Amino acid sequence: MPYTGDVTQGGPPDVRALDALTVTKVSVGPMDNNAYLLRCNATGSLLLIDAANEAPHLLSLIGDDGLSTVVTTHRHMDHWVALEAVVAETGARSIAHAADAGELPVTSETVHDGDIITVGDCPLEVIHLVGHTPGSIALLYNDPTGIHHLFTGDSLFPGGVGNTRGDKENFASLIGDVERKLFDRLPDDTWFYPGHGKDSTLGAERPNLPEWRSRGW
Repeated sequence: MPYTGDVTQGGPPDVRALDALTVTKVSVGPMDNNAYLLRCNATGSLLLIDAANEAPHLLSLIGDDGLSTVVTTHRHMDHWVALEAVVAETGARSIAHAADAGELPVTSETVHDGDIITVGDCPLEVIHLVGHTPGSIALLYNDPTGIHHLFTGDSLFPGGVGNTRGDKENFASLIGDVERKLFDRLPDDTWFYPGHGKDSTLGAERPNLPEWRSRGW
C-alpha cells in the first residue's frame, strides 16, 4: 500500500520506503501523538523522533536492532512521556534543542539551528522554530533521489502553525520562522510530518499563509 501518513491511535503504523531511509509513522495515546522511527537502509541504524508515549509499543516497533538516537522536537510533556523508558531500555542518546533540553527527564546532547543529526548515512538538519516553545525544532531530510522530508513537531500542521496560546509575540516569532526558514527556502513538494494528525506538503499549505498571519493563530 502507498504511504498516506494517516494513522490512528492503536492502529497499525504507516511505512514510507525511500531509497536511503525508511520512515515508520505511528500514533500513540492518549493525545494522538505521532512518533516517527527512521531507519538508514544502508546501515540499519535507527532514530526515533518523539518518544511520546506507550513505551512498550515504541520498543516493539524498534525491535531487536537497537536504537541509536531519540530526538525530542520540543519540551511539552505529551512528546516525551516514554523518553526515559525508551532510553533506559535501548541506551540511545537523547537529543533536544538547548533551549528546551532542561525540561526533559533525560538529555545527553543538545543541538542548535543548522546542526546535523545523523541516522546511519542519512543527515538530518536541525531547524530551530521559536514560538510554540523556545526550543522547538524541525528536522529536514533532503532525499538525494527525491523530495525533501520535514519533521515539524508541533510548529507546523496542515491548516496552521502550532499553538502559541494567544501570545502575540510568540505567534509573530513562530509564523516568521516558519515562513522564512521553511516556506521561503523549501519547494512546494516538500512533504512534512507533524507531531499530531495527518501529513501535508508545503505547496498545499503555502496559499494559506496570509490567512494564518492575519488571523493570528
